[in-house]
Amino acid sequence: MEFFRGVNIDWLGKKWYFLAFSLLFSVAGLVSMGWHWTQTGSPVPLGVDFRGGTEVQVQFANRPDIGAIRQAVDAAGIRDAKIQAYGGDVNRNEVLISLPEQKNETSLDAGRQQIVNALHAHYNNPFQDSGVKVDVVGPTVGHQLESKAFWATIYSLMGMLVYLWFRFQLIYGVAAVVACFHDTLITVGFFALTGQEISLTVIAAILTLVGYSMNDTIVVFDRIRENLRLSRRESLPDVVNRSINQTLSRTVLTSGLTFLTVLSLYVFGGQVLRGFSFALVVGILIGTYSSIAIAAPMLVAYQQWRSSNGKAVVLPAAKRVRT
Repeated sequence: MEFFRGVNIDWLGKKWYFLAFSLLFSVAGLVSMGWHWTQTGSPVPLGVDFRGGTEVQVQFANRPDIGAIRQAVDAAGIRDAKIQAYGGDVNRNEVLISLPEQKNETSLDAGRQQIVNALHAHYNNPFQDSGVKVDVVGPTVGHQLESKAFWATIYSLMGMLVYLWFRFQLIYGVAAVVACFHDTLITVGFFALTGQEISLTVIAAILTLVGYSMNDTIVVFDRIRENLRLSRRESLPDVVNRSINQTLSRTVLTSGLTFLTVLSLYVFGGQVLRGFSFALVVGILIGTYSSIAIAAPMLVAYQQWRSSNGKAVVLPAAKRVRT
């Protein structure tokens, strides 16, 4: 299926607009992460998976009153608790109560019982103990998970760089990895800007986006190599523009349908999947954009830089298929 025929958009002619867009969101994300770092010691809001702490999910018999629950928790001497409605269905009457990070495991284990006792003693909306779900993560485990999530992302980018180095050429790998790093930075920056917490499911979404963005970039690169073989006398900017235009229908079709799917997941998936689906919504938009506006133009910039230094550079073309 082809949505666009005879498209002739000068993508490289708009490179400065693309650069301004990327810089705007990258800098905004970095500034927000810097502010979070000064306030909390972490560049982004971290979920209980990474920061350690206790999260108690309580399901009440009737519609809960957040203000009254906060008063009950404060009256029991539990300070700095975070209380919020939980779940996409308000009829489930669920509330999430998060306790701050504790220095030892004993304090974390006692957190659940403190909250249950406080609600029984000071809040008149009954609930059953069987309707209480608890997540407890120690600070040591949380820091280990944070480190492993960081290195998982770095190793995935390095692995893709090596693959593209052998599959195409080093500059192709560098351009694709820079585009993926750009996508990751802006996606994480959106979490910092909106104050949403990053959990293990969000890291899974980010790793998914790294692969998705890389796949979209490879499709464009493959078409560039094929057109370089067919049009050796044509300038590289013209080849890149034509290649992006030729793959535009495929990009819009696959990215558009995927975006509609994850958008539905974000709207209807509820609180549990909110962080995961938010990362996918932002990442698919940015990943599709970077394949066109970041990765491909880097090939042209590399050639122009080499030429300005008196060094000839010829990007590899696809090999002719023998039949």
